[in-house]
Amino acid sequence: MGRHADRTAQRRPALPVLLAAALAVVVLAAGGLAWWLTGSGGCETQATVDVTVAPELGAITEELLADIDPPAEDLCVTADVVAQEPLQTVGQLGALDEESLPEVWVPDSSLWAARAATAVELEEVGSMALSPVVLATSRAAVEELGWDDAPPTWGEALGTGRPLAVPDLAASAEGLSALSAVRTSLGGDADADNAVVQAVLAASRTAVPSPADALAASSAGGADAPLVPVSEQEVYAANEGITDPDLVAVYPAEGTPVLDYPILRVGSPSDTQARAVEAVTRILQSQDAQTAVRDAGFRGPEGAAPPDAAASGIAEDGPEALPLDPAQVQGLLARLSSLATPSRILSVFDVSKSMEAPVGDGTRATLARDAAKAALSLVPDNYALGSWVFAYELEGDRDWQELVPTRELDDVVDGRVQREILDDQLDTIPDRLTPGGTGLYDTTLAAVRAAQDDYDPTAVNSVLMVTDGTNEDDAAGVTLDNLLITLAAEADPDRPVKVIGVALGPDADLSALEQIAEATGGQAYSAVDENDLQTVLFDALRQRG
Repeated sequence: MGRHADRTAQRRPALPVLLAAALAVVVLAAGGLAWWLTGSGGCETQATVDVTVAPELGAITEELLADIDPPAEDLCVTADVVAQEPLQTVGQLGALDEESLPEVWVPDSSLWAARAATAVELEEVGSMALSPVVLATSRAAVEELGWDDAPPTWGEALGTGRPLAVPDLAASAEGLSALSAVRTSLGGDADADNAVVQAVLAASRTAVPSPADALAASSAGGADAPLVPVSEQEVYAANEGITDPDLVAVYPAEGTPVLDYPILRVGSPSDTQARAVEAVTRILQSQDAQTAVRDAGFRGPEGAAPPDAAASGIAEDGPEALPLDPAQVQGLLARLSSLATPSRILSVFDVSKSMEAPVGDGTRATLARDAAKAALSLVPDNYALGSWVFAYELEGDRDWQELVPTRELDDVVDGRVQREILDDQLDTIPDRLTPGGTGLYDTTLAAVRAAQDDYDPTAVNSVLMVTDGTNEDDAAGVTLDNLLITLAAEADPDRPVKVIGVALGPDADLSALEQIAEATGGQAYSAVDENDLQTVLFDALRQRG
């Protein structure tokens, strides 16, 4: 009957086996106790704090907040860290619901807090790091300009005649701070304003290199290297691992504006969440945090230099800080922005059923809505925007529907401002999803023709197409080949309309959008990771061609 029927075969286990079993029980029990004390079992409440930081602080912040000591026996805290350009965060603060906003925000400059202050409650609780704004160039250029003996004023630096690679003023605190310093150096009056404006216009008319290219040229050591306003930390990081680098930081004589990386509490969290936020902000101000930021090339909140500063092309002693008035800075930005050629954009959003696909806590449709609202909050009033939606046969046999005609954002229609009308209509996108296919090609052709009919010769005219699918209307509608032929045939060099395509998600037909963009002088963007849509959409809205 086999050994299971042989009762005589059963014996007591040997003593070592019993000891091993007992030890295993003790280990498991101890492990369970440790889990209960340190894991979720030891906390009545688990709190997650959403933290958004400037990209250059992303890795540092993630490491600092990877393991947060419980601020109380009944509360365990984790942090969800997002590295994001401050301009995007400003857009979110003005467009998204409170529950969708970060609870702690560390931009690179307090100038951003001034821009966002009217949209949400912000409380500064400290600074995570400092980094002076400098003029980066080559060591040979410094010698040729005679700045090795006596540094220039900001105004003198502007007047050298060599290229000044100013970053995008709408997105860069460094560039805006530098031009504000120039304005202050020149007297801060109307003549100073005109000098700054003329410099920016001159730069826009010449082949000035991008800041990245300018840094690369300066790193190569040429005496004709351009000047580029950047943070001191960028110079330090660019020279990491290089012995006797050619790239150096110039500190103008009056002092320099300083990126102060403020630690900002966003909104008014509940008592429990407030304790969790406090635990996070305390770590960001800790000695460990100061060590981490200095090792990465920042100065500590008290101005302490990073290690080996002089060997990395920057000064050991911190330069004198040049204070800037946020209101004056915003005024300068507004004036410079008003000089730029406005855009006239017809934005067209896919509302086919596939936009119902889940993304995070929402859907592609809600993501498109939120990203569009954030981007809308950032563009200036002299932009003209209109909005359509499309799918398949939305109105009879027509695939598209107009939501708002294209008008300047400060136009008033029936007592309401165009910006508000657009914002309200964007809210309806998730409710407009419809079954059926996607009439991408017919809609694109109709939108381009509408933009041509509505053309503004004083603006950059374009059509923005946002879709997560591919054309499914070949049988009744235009084919891609015919669309491209028609776009080429109807193109008017005196009235150009470019198509900016945004492919949302992995199923979108990026290839078709690229061909359409190429045919119209536009550009195609891919947001395979739907969570990148806000960045892509805002870049698309600002695309100048």
